[in-house]
Amino acid sequence: MKTIVINCCLCFLFLFQIGYAQKHSKPLKHSRPNIIFVMTDDQGMGDFSCMGNKVVKTPNIDAFYEKSTRFTEYHVSPTCAPTRAVIMSGRHEFRVGVTHTILERERMALDVHTLPQVLQSAGYQTGLFGKWHLGDADEYLPQNRGFNEVLMHGAGGIGQVNLGDFPPNKDNVYFDNVLLHNKTIVKTKGFCTDVFFDAALAWTKEQIITETPFFTYLSLNAPHAPLVAPEDYKKRFLELGYDEGTASRYGMIENIDDNFGKLMSKLEEWNALENTLVIFTTDNGATHLRGTLNGEKVKHFNANLKGGKNSPNEGGDHVPLFLYWKGVLTEGKDINQLTAHIDLYPTFSELAGVKLPENIQPLEGLSLLPLLEDTATNWEDRLLFTHCGRWKTGMLNQAKYTKMAVRSQQWRFVNNAELYDIINDPGELYNVAAEHPDVIAKFQEPYNEWWSTSIPLMVNENRKRTKDQPLHIKYYKQLEAEGIPYWSPNDMITEKN
Repeated sequence: MKTIVINCCLCFLFLFQIGYAQKHSKPLKHSRPNIIFVMTDDQGMGDFSCMGNKVVKTPNIDAFYEKSTRFTEYHVSPTCAPTRAVIMSGRHEFRVGVTHTILERERMALDVHTLPQVLQSAGYQTGLFGKWHLGDADEYLPQNRGFNEVLMHGAGGIGQVNLGDFPPNKDNVYFDNVLLHNKTIVKTKGFCTDVFFDAALAWTKEQIITETPFFTYLSLNAPHAPLVAPEDYKKRFLELGYDEGTASRYGMIENIDDNFGKLMSKLEEWNALENTLVIFTTDNGATHLRGTLNGEKVKHFNANLKGGKNSPNEGGDHVPLFLYWKGVLTEGKDINQLTAHIDLYPTFSELAGVKLPENIQPLEGLSLLPLLEDTATNWEDRLLFTHCGRWKTGMLNQAKYTKMAVRSQQWRFVNNAELYDIINDPGELYNVAAEHPDVIAKFQEPYNEWWSTSIPLMVNENRKRTKDQPLHIKYYKQLEAEGIPYWSPNDMITEKN
């Protein structure tokens, strides 16, 4: 009996020492890790087996989840370009001109000092692989907004040719795509997600070899529609009896998982995990929430959240955020305080030791470092303002209370009429607005002020849209002058950009 007590005491002491070391190790501020930020497109909370999905298999992300620090109340914007605008600017998307995903209302204001620009100022190399979606005209392209290395499609998705993507991608969606590599339009071979991961790995390896701090932004277009996946990834779901769309979407997700596993394996092989912060997240809630199974209509698992992409409810903007830094961040830890994508800019800036310019746009988020260090003894409650945007041109004045929400740690106030107690009702089943007029009153005035001060910053609302798509012009000009060369990630090793 005494031996058991002694062993238990030693075990407790050991665990205490580990916990103490994690809480009181070297401060994260100015620690200058490499940063790899992986963000998928239209993948919701319910699209992972680690989050409860019984159909799709995501073993690599599940393993990452198990050893990560997880933010359980992390929120983004309800659609694609808005979330990207916030990450790049540190401000709500409306305040940098982004109120839609199309109609040139996805163009991020040119006076924004971007996240990659401030990381560059701290000596980081920066690379974007995949989806940009913040403007395709030259002055808006990521190459001119802080990224040293770029491999991207146009518009909001591969194949969205009428919205600005490269013309050949209309007929060859997600395979062998035409992309923009830095200043040159190129042809690639293979499935788009594989290409983006391979390119990111090749570039990242070069930074590791040269011991250069880096920011790898792996901004995937998958599993955004059109729902297209390699046949091998669709096969299992088709054999189970799912419809083509569901099989393709789940196949895209399992392909992402395989690629993410390859990424983590390579980082371990390169001995890079001790000085690299790896982050996995998604840009908004899920799509394709219904399908068929053996001919019967079914609802797909959505982590019991209400709504999906382009919804003002939890399912529209509540997404995963998993962080792993080997030996530095606490493994298997949940952080439950309310956080959002506006917090990433100040967090990355503090990690990198950035000196922000005096004339930078006002940053609206909070650094997450106190939460990661477990030094935030009093993380104050806050209000997050959500609006789906996407109103018809000229209808701004009618849009104020349409598809909007205000979120605090406990409450979600929707469309100026519905109130949900998220702590006790995370699925938003019971509207308790009538019982809590005092709570609503605390939300309405701040929201009204936020809306009125945001309107002057919506710089794209009345702009005259260009007649021709910028990347179409660039494509045909290069095609005529020199053609469109083939390119693969292996070429990156010897290229001089």
